[in-house]
Amino acid sequence: MMGKIIAIANQKGGVGKTTTAVNLSTALAAVDKKVLVIDMDPQSNATTGFGIYKKNLNTSYDLLTRSKTPSEVFTKTRIPGLTIIPASIELIGAEIELVQIPKREGILREALSSYRHMFDYIIIDSPPSMGIITLNSLVASDGVLVPLQCEYYALEGLGYLLGSINKIKRNYNSALELCGIVLTMFDKRSMLCQSVEKDVRQHLKEKVFDSVIPRSIKISEAPSHGRPVLLYDVKSPGSCAYMELAKEFLRKERGEQVCI
Repeated sequence: MMGKIIAIANQKGGVGKTTTAVNLSTALAAVDKKVLVIDMDPQSNATTGFGIYKKNLNTSYDLLTRSKTPSEVFTKTRIPGLTIIPASIELIGAEIELVQIPKREGILREALSSYRHMFDYIIIDSPPSMGIITLNSLVASDGVLVPLQCEYYALEGLGYLLGSINKIKRNYNSALELCGIVLTMFDKRSMLCQSVEKDVRQHLKEKVFDSVIPRSIKISEAPSHGRPVLLYDVKSPGSCAYMELAKEFLRKERGEQVCI
């Protein structure tokens, strides 16, 4: 059975994209799913979020430039069943280096085609821009999960992002679907958060996950300790929210009943 590839994407930074990639992947691994995380962001935050700081690792840059195969860039994490392809600052140069390569938008899809059967889910943490790296992520994916911070500017950019996804679906990847939108950094005391939630649910209905990720000190602290929040403080509200998101994600994807 072929593993499903999900891109975590939003062209706006600071919306909880990497946090969602790290913690959703961890929660999926916790229910015995085999998970591969691909860090495609030059900032490498997903890589360090799993406590990986080693220099001279093979990275997603090597994968995009075709100098290494996926198996040569796999790195084990401390989480059983969870493997990562780490990122490095070199990815910044990939945007320029790939410009002259024919069919450059399909490099990642081609690279992963022989490895999908090894995993239940492949989660791609995309950079906060709509360049060639994000294009590769979306062309390679079956679905897109969009973290949306509950603020006005994030909501304003959502239409642009959904339009970009539709263009990629029409021109490069007809299988690409919107898995859903997950509301992040939610403060139930904020009228703005409540207003954004109401607007998004009204317009996109069932495409918005019921699970909402709250603002959380533990979620903010966890990356500095090189751990997903589920390992840093499993009983925190942030951990509970990501576990609920994982359960809902699996129900939506495959109709599974999951106990976490």
